[in-house]
Amino acid sequence: MAEGELKLLGLWYSPFVLRVRMMLEQKGLSYEYLEQDLSNKSELLLKHNPIYKKVPVLIHGDRVICESLVILEYIDENWSGTGPRVLPADPYERAVSRFWAVYIDDKLLTSIIGILKAVTEEEKAENIVGIHAALEKLEESFKKCSAGKSFFGGDSIGFLDVTLGSYLVGIRAAERISESKLLDETMVPLLVEWENRFLAADCAKKTLPSVERVEERARMIRDTRWKAASTN
Repeated sequence: MAEGELKLLGLWYSPFVLRVRMMLEQKGLSYEYLEQDLSNKSELLLKHNPIYKKVPVLIHGDRVICESLVILEYIDENWSGTGPRVLPADPYERAVSRFWAVYIDDKLLTSIIGILKAVTEEEKAENIVGIHAALEKLEESFKKCSAGKSFFGGDSIGFLDVTLGSYLVGIRAAERISESKLLDETMVPLLVEWENRFLAADCAKKTLPSVERVEERARMIRDTRWKAASTN
């Protein structure tokens, strides 16, 4: 079923939403984007994701798909004849891609949030080490998955590209906030070269917000949490 109106419930700075938007752009699919306020959740969001009450939520006609990695696979399989294939055709390579996608969400998100929450230099340093360790593993993964080509997906942007790519502005914003180098060309040169190619792609240019805007939002969230903590 490729037919049906597409709607995406999202939040502009969420990496989980950004990766879905980039995938839709990569596939050349038209959709209606509906920005959500998670502090005042809409009836539409509560109706279509009553379990987690989170974004992204993809509405395809009368079908509802939640969780970003699940949505990416749905888009790739449902529109397999549209645009480039995003997941590898080989079952083993697909399994490897899924493994690294889960790793990215587990390790990077935890450390980025940890930097924002850090109240001491020790806490900040611990999370910086966490990001460096994760990126070094992903450098190794890129070398194997890309097989000398431009992207994790080979010649074109694939599943792991949009998954990791959705964190790029967040990583660069965290660099500014922590005053530390996170995505460092001396440590992960292949990933830095990949980043430049990825950000030059249309799906990224049309979708990703600026680092400055994400930094401003991250500082606002951090300051709000600090104020709340100080009153308890």
